Amino acid sequence: MHLSRRIFTIGAATAALAACSGGAGSSVSRTAPSDLKTVANPAYDAWVAGFRGRASAKGISQATLDQAFRGAGYLPGVIERDRNQAEFSRTLEDYLAIAASDERVSMGKAALRQYGGTLAAVEGRYGVDGDVVTAIWGMESKYGTRRGDIPVISALSTLAFDGRRGAFMEEQLVAALRILQKGDITPGRMTGSWAGAMGHTQFIPTSFLAYAVDYNGDGRRDIWSDDPSDSLASTAAYLQRSGWRKGQPWGMEVRLPAGFNTGLAGRGNGRGVAAWTALGVTQMNGRPLPDHGSAAILIPQGVRGPAFAVFHNFNVILRYNNAESYGIGVGHLSDRISGSPPLQSGFPPDAQGMSIDDRKELQRRLTARGFDTEGSDGVIGKKTETAIEAYQRSAGLPVTGKPSMELLQRLR
Repeated sequence: MHLSRRIFTIGAATAALAACSGGAGSSVSRTAPSDLKTVANPAYDAWVAGFRGRASAKGISQATLDQAFRGAGYLPGVIERDRNQAEFSRTLEDYLAIAASDERVSMGKAALRQYGGTLAAVEGRYGVDGDVVTAIWGMESKYGTRRGDIPVISALSTLAFDGRRGAFMEEQLVAALRILQKGDITPGRMTGSWAGAMGHTQFIPTSFLAYAVDYNGDGRRDIWSDDPSDSLASTAAYLQRSGWRKGQPWGMEVRLPAGFNTGLAGRGNGRGVAAWTALGVTQMNGRPLPDHGSAAILIPQGVRGPAFAVFHNFNVILRYNNAESYGIGVGHLSDRISGSPPLQSGFPPDAQGMSIDDRKELQRRLTARGFDTEGSDGVIGKKTETAIEAYQRSAGLPVTGKPSMELLQRLR
């Protein structure tokens, strides 16, 4: 996690991906869940009273504080989510099944067409490829359809009051107040995720202050607007200032030679492409690797799964979210959006001996039997586990909620 720039970097994107898989709708929610309503909490009120003095000492005006906290309050649902963050340990295969699903690729191509002029102009100004910016947009908020609708002041003040990461959250809260004081947004429109990530590409307040730009020239850096221009430009500005090299790829799928020494893989083992070529690493078509400087070889699921050569720009993507699966997800999604095919290498079976096609078939057959998995992407999540449990219960089987080839055979 790169907490200096993003809150729960992998959590934000992965949670969004999980929410978008398995048949989830794609419209922007406008009503907060019932457990994300403010409730009376005298201790929180006392904390806010003390905070107002600290914020005032940091240059936040009383008018801004009054406006920001008018209607703000304690959100118990935010604390619950903070306490119960899932430790995502999905394989790259599962991650990409969501990140680069047919739907997400199709939506990305449509977004690239719709905002092609803006993205081309942004690329011209900041030197960051439009398809990469689009891919980050798709990963972070499914192209603006899942921006979050939780009041940011309430969310951040609740988390700061709670104290688990109190100093960091108070820093974000003060930054959010600076954004309000500057006039970029009003408190009523300053919404985001439960953790305070905002807009089309999910900036936290300190990142907003450091990188957000007023691209359309209306005097406000409005990443909350239905018009994504400021958000897309802000993302490009972030990547540019993080060292993006114009015209260079993030990486590519590669073919490894038989007997490849897996000890050479990993981001810490970068070397020139000539050295990799001498070891027998090639592009998938057998041609030598292009020379874009030092490259590292990643094999997220071992030598039986896809391998990737990653270059400098891959590490820049990781400045946005420091997780290799995220970097590969953004890179691969950007390739797919720009017209490249899916990965050519297959993934090995999972621990149950099932391929992703087996898991998709299991989901389809469960749904056909009336045990709806709400999608058949091959990713086994809570909805699929619940459907398996319901089927096992109805069939008098031990209730495990776990997929297996035996269960698939029984459903056939």
